[in-house]
Amino acid sequence: MLTDMPPGRKASGPPKPALGRWGIAWTVAQGVLLAAIISAVLLVDFLSSNRVVLEAGDVSPKDILAPYDLTYESAIRTRQAQDAQAASVPEIYDPPSVSVARQQEVRARQILDYITTVRADPYASLSDKIQWIAAIPELELSPEIIGQMLALSDADWQEVMDETVRVLIRAMQGEIREDQVTAVRRRLPTLISYTLTDDEAAIVEAIAGGLVVANTFYNAARTEEAREQARRNAPPVSVTFRKGEAIVRQGSLVRPIDIEALDAFGLRQQAVRWQSVVSAILLAIIATTLLELVVVRFQPSLLTRRRIAIVTFLLIALFVVMGKVMLPLTDTPVPYLYPLPALAMILAILFGPALGIAVGIMVGLVGTYIAGGSMEITLYLLMGAVMGALAIGRAERLHAFLRAGLAVALTNIAIILVFGLAAPERDMLRVAVSALVGLVASGLAASLALVAFLIVSSLLDIVTPFQLMELSRPTHPLFRQLLLQAPGTYHHTLLVSNMAEEAAERIGADGLLTRVGTYYHDIGKSVQPYFFAENRVGAINPHDQLEPLTSAKIIINHVTEGLKLAEKYRLPAAIRAFIPEHHGTSIALAFYRQAVKAAGDGGQNVREEDFRYPGPKPQSKETAIAMLADSCEARVRSSEPSSVEEIDRIIRETIKAKLEDGQLSESDLTLRDLKEIHQAFLSVLKGVFHPRVKYPEPVKVKGPDGQEIEV
Repeated sequence: MLTDMPPGRKASGPPKPALGRWGIAWTVAQGVLLAAIISAVLLVDFLSSNRVVLEAGDVSPKDILAPYDLTYESAIRTRQAQDAQAASVPEIYDPPSVSVARQQEVRARQILDYITTVRADPYASLSDKIQWIAAIPELELSPEIIGQMLALSDADWQEVMDETVRVLIRAMQGEIREDQVTAVRRRLPTLISYTLTDDEAAIVEAIAGGLVVANTFYNAARTEEAREQARRNAPPVSVTFRKGEAIVRQGSLVRPIDIEALDAFGLRQQAVRWQSVVSAILLAIIATTLLELVVVRFQPSLLTRRRIAIVTFLLIALFVVMGKVMLPLTDTPVPYLYPLPALAMILAILFGPALGIAVGIMVGLVGTYIAGGSMEITLYLLMGAVMGALAIGRAERLHAFLRAGLAVALTNIAIILVFGLAAPERDMLRVAVSALVGLVASGLAASLALVAFLIVSSLLDIVTPFQLMELSRPTHPLFRQLLLQAPGTYHHTLLVSNMAEEAAERIGADGLLTRVGTYYHDIGKSVQPYFFAENRVGAINPHDQLEPLTSAKIIINHVTEGLKLAEKYRLPAAIRAFIPEHHGTSIALAFYRQAVKAAGDGGQNVREEDFRYPGPKPQSKETAIAMLADSCEARVRSSEPSSVEEIDRIIRETIKAKLEDGQLSESDLTLRDLKEIHQAFLSVLKGVFHPRVKYPEPVKVKGPDGQEIEV
């Protein structure tokens, strides 16, 4: 039974693994790096200015002369020489691959054999043959070419087949780079025998051209190795100054090479106040440790995702730098303009409020240090960040940013009024200006959060509610392709998505993501729709002519084709996950049983793994729900149940089978979740597949005017 375990227990499978030795090492490395970044930003102005203070791009206020003769190795000029030497090395390509040519030849023969089979099919109509040939993945054959192909006699077709293979072999003999494929295809007509008619030559060109691919590839490793060797061979470049020679002239623009010369002479050497340095480093370590502990406690998975860690570090560093510029100006209202809540909002939306609050508090503490420890600024920063992280929620609509901005505005104004009214010497004009700046800052924070959210989510390939709403529209080209190419699958998808969304809402999963992800879970069926039962019209079953293993591979291949389409149309990773995970590693049972039966030896020579989907198993509650909904709908539809009880039994058996097969072991679903999913599926399916009343045959009765009518 699905209710044998207490609520909250996992449905199946081992617990999620801990960080492990490498995970801990990576976590520590991240913490050290973040602490170093914060320390570096804090220490920028802790260096004394008792000597010349110049940076690249500044205008020199005076002549700076060399105090003595000096020859030094210039890193800048050496690097320029090395880069020039490396740039002179041409790109290196691997030798042409014979295996690629052989592979394309084999593929050509396979395609030609397939077309021959289609041509000879006595039961298929002309439109069917055209459709089947047009579905060949590598080729883009026009209906005219296909028509000409089907119209050839067997002898002419054999000549076309032989010429196609010959032309392809000749075309693939030379070196073909990726940017040369089009040019090689243009030259194909010159390789075709003049004994062929124009129509036959066009067929050869169409088939051979589609199979011409690159057979030599750019070798980035060897090219980079050669360029690195060129860099190493470049001799160092030395620069010499004589005593009294001008390093920088008054009024001239300071270049990086001038900065290097000043550093070589020690003219920019500066003293360090070690007390301030130590305090800054200690603050950075404390703040970083706090953040690491929160992440390890609430979201340890983030620590193993390097792109997320890098983007988070960059955001923190950016806001620390902004604080370094704005917060020291305590004599002006500028510190109140610091948009720290934007950082908390961004991270709260992407990774949850815990991380948003933790980062907001951490950067707020650093900001307090920069601002000189003011209690008003401390509460202003911390309360605004916490309020922003809590008020933004999941940001499923644009008004969430407006709501969060309003909450931050009220918090900012309240903090300013509390300290402004409690001051011994009230300056109401200053309080009013500061409150106005706090109001503007809240709007700025909300706007920055929205823009940064869209940019960061794109960089991290995190699906947003706005993307989901766009993908849910039936006008999306991929969704429309499913409707036009596989209408049966399209209607199956709509029903499964309704089931999945209802179940997701019941267990607290992301209903919108589940629905939209389910829309695209079977898009691979649009490539060869006629091999799937829901898209077939009539009694002809193409699988009757195929071996069970071949049929299984065709059916399983819709996952691979779906992933290719998802990549082509740039679906987000969260949506792409539904394509392989909705089947997991389950088995194509019908064809497996056929293979076992056909083998006649009890299945001893039938490999079960050949009939299993590639996986992975569902990695989230949403994809697991899609798997269960897809299986339950298919079984109920094929069984044609006569009662609600029978529908209930089918759903229960299907969920139990997936559970026992281990398909749910990595999805975090609990037994309580499975019970709710069961009820959600039942409520939807009983309204679709309910038994229908059979209406009696019409009977004839006499109407008021004495004439017979049917009722």
